[in-house]
Amino acid sequence: MTQIIYITFLCSLLHGIIWVTHAIGFLVREAGESLKEFISLKIDYAFKLIFGKEGNEAILIAFLNAALKLPQERRIEEITIINPELNKEYPEDKKSILDVRAITSQGMQINIEIQLSNQYDMEKRSLYYWAQMYSRQIREGMAYKELTKTVSINILDFNYLKQTLNYHNVFHLHEDEEKFQLTDVMEIHFIELPKLLVKWRRREISLWENELVRWLLLLEGADNQEILQILEEIAMKDPVLYQAMNAWEETSEDPRIREAYFDRRKAILDEKAAIREAELRLQEALEEGMAKGIEEGRAKGIAEGKAEGKAEGRAEGKAEVAKKLLVLGVEITKIAEATGLSEEEISGLKD
Repeated sequence: MTQIIYITFLCSLLHGIIWVTHAIGFLVREAGESLKEFISLKIDYAFKLIFGKEGNEAILIAFLNAALKLPQERRIEEITIINPELNKEYPEDKKSILDVRAITSQGMQINIEIQLSNQYDMEKRSLYYWAQMYSRQIREGMAYKELTKTVSINILDFNYLKQTLNYHNVFHLHEDEEKFQLTDVMEIHFIELPKLLVKWRRREISLWENELVRWLLLLEGADNQEILQILEEIAMKDPVLYQAMNAWEETSEDPRIREAYFDRRKAILDEKAAIREAELRLQEALEEGMAKGIEEGRAKGIAEGKAEGKAEGRAEGKAEVAKKLLVLGVEITKIAEATGLSEEEISGLKD
């Protein structure tokens, strides 16, 4: 009997030592320097490894319950990740979409996508992917009333909605004048991380008090030591956040994952740089065309020269930018979005 009690005591002691060891591993970084180089969860490949991996459903559920702000009786308790595979996708391929798709036990479909750069027409892009996901539910002989709610969550690392300073905006189908909802099957979220950071730096929001803020700023943790330290403290009292940070640390230490992560990161940042260069070149071309038109138009009249110069500069600038993006390997559809040229016009520039 004494031996059994002694063994039980040793097991409990060992369990306690293991837990304390993990806790010390987190808290020791409070001294100033991080002991680990975490991969950034703003890269879609890394985000999916933590939030879209089988076995991490509790992490995804906690994030979604915070983001969707569901009442207690409707909170998500079970979820199935639809596309957990990463081995069939190529992290270095900037054309691939590494989103997280899931369905709840109530049948609600959810898609989460992270964007580091402004792809333009984000609202149309989001509507398109939402429509695809919603329409895929249809089966032969299925009644329309069986179609379930479909939610699209866009996490953006740039400011997008100029109409508001809110970092989290949710859209539904409403009647224009009386604002009543037509149906709840459509729900689209835009979460803008830069706006969130501004509010956090101004101390308008708190990681301790707001669960959604906690999960969103986790995405900034790799680049912000203060945020990381606060999250580590909170994780000591939040088992799901603790699980997420453990998974994040283990993932960050895996050499194969790090190699794939940096390939994906390079592809995304290269595309981001190409889009930014295109914007600058287009602006320069417009300014040059404007100046040229004003000069040439003095004889015809300043107003006419401005109009002609602006049109000429815009056309030349768009063509120049499109050629540059073609050389960089950017998709024709994205070049069309960035320049306003048709896909046929862009294809003609290849010759």
